[in-house]
This record gives sequence, C-alpha cells and structure tokens, in this order.
Amino acid sequence: MVRIEAPASVESFRRFIITSTCSSFAPSSYLEDFEVFPEREESLGSIYVEAADKVTLKKIREITFVNARDVLGIIYNSKSGNTNLKWRQIRRLNGKVTGEASTNSLVNLAESGVVTMEWVENYVRKKQEEDKSKVNELTS
Repeated sequence: MVRIEAPASVESFRRFIITSTCSSFAPSSYLEDFEVFPEREESLGSIYVEAADKVTLKKIREITFVNARDVLGIIYNSKSGNTNLKWRQIRRLNGKVTGEASTNSLVNLAESGVVTMEWVENYVRKKQEEDKSKVNELTS
C-alpha cells in the first residue's frame, strides 16, 4: 500500500476513476465530457461524487454515470479494498487526493496525472532506501 497525499485537479481524478473502473465500456461521449463521473454502490467498492448539482444519466453494468457540476468531493474505494482515496475540493477545479493506493492504482494515478512519474520515482527510491536500512538492521 502506498500513502497518497497530492494536489490534483478534479479532471485528473475523474480520469483515474474511469481508467480504474469503466474505460473499456463507457460511451466515448461520457469519457470526453469532464462533467460525467462514474459512481458505484458500496457493496461493490463505493465510488461517490459529492456535488452542488448532480443528475443520473445511465447505468451500465455496475457503474452509474452521473453528470456533476461544482464537484466538492469524490470518494473512491476499489472492489478489492486495497485502494481507498478521497479527492476534496480546495479551490474550484483543484483539490487534494489523500488515502491509500495499491501498486496497480498507483500506475493508474500516474497515467491519469494525479501524481507525476517524478513522484512515483521518489516514492520507489525512498522505499528502497527504507528496505536497505531494515536489512542492515537485521544483519548487524
């Protein structure tokens, strides 16, 4: 598990959720519309969008697509339970992502622009240094 705390636009987090859940079957018009978000019931790994204005568009498989304006927050929990992230609005379309992510989700976070490849590389480097120091402690 990777601890995430990063500034991110609502659009990059929307792309992350789509990549993680429904990019293979979502209508292309939904993928291109920055106001369309996927939601999912809690029993399947909840995805919830909190917005000032939200309208249900269509349900496809386990995903309900909603049109949301003035997004205040988004909660994303993966089906596996290994990723639990929240995006909170700070100012207009910008916010902050916090929570825990699996390594698979970390790839999707980087692809969607929530975190940069530099962030991922720094995280990996830091983990390798921590692992080396633990090995040194055990062998001393």
